[in-house]
Amino acid sequence: MKVLVPVKRVVDANVKVRVNADNTNVDTANLKMAINPFCEIAVEEAVRLKEAGIATEIVVASIGPKASQEQLRTAMALGADRGIHVETEEELAPLSIAKILNAIQANEQAQLIMLGKQSIDGDNNQTGQMLAALAGLPQATFASEVKVEGEQLVVTREIDGGLQTLKMPLPAIVTTDLRLNEPRYAKLPNIMKAKRKPLDTVTVDSLGVTLKQHQKVLKVTPPAERQAGIMVASVEELVEKLKNEAKVI
Repeated sequence: MKVLVPVKRVVDANVKVRVNADNTNVDTANLKMAINPFCEIAVEEAVRLKEAGIATEIVVASIGPKASQEQLRTAMALGADRGIHVETEEELAPLSIAKILNAIQANEQAQLIMLGKQSIDGDNNQTGQMLAALAGLPQATFASEVKVEGEQLVVTREIDGGLQTLKMPLPAIVTTDLRLNEPRYAKLPNIMKAKRKPLDTVTVDSLGVTLKQHQKVLKVTPPAERQAGIMVASVEELVEKLKNEAKVI
């Protein structure tokens, strides 16, 4: 079984981001970049399927500038077999990304596509669902457990009321949630081996995909700074302020 895992290059989750001077985007200059954490969970789950003898090949794909190859190499160090880099300098909307991934899937014919449920930069949570619609494939989002039973996929997904278990035929699309697994760290020997693994670079045009501008970012602003708290001398003073100033009781 071939597994396709799209990964995205984002600012490291532990780095504090800042907005650029003209409020058009986040300033990424000199910031540490990494694989989107939810994508990393998808890579880990694919590797576990391979270690269990279920998956035979893991293909990772990324859409972005040349620097995105760094994240593809990291994914291959974690256990992926080869990478596909769709090189573009444009910032693409989820629908455009889904169209590109659909073209990659048409070439690869993977039996399972695993994506992170969302990226920590855009937080859109749309690409997996749009890809399922374009490819005409069954989908399970917010997965906390994934099992392959023959030609069927059993996925436990997290919902507001608890857990929901779905069963669907392969090929299928799964978006991963935080509690699916804990990603491993890449070992130094595997990092060195990843440098020799095949990585193909293609363009949007070579995939035969025509993209449109579906949306435009008008302005990016940082969240309002939290006001400093105050010290109170007694419980009575606290209750008085909550009642008369904050008006929450």
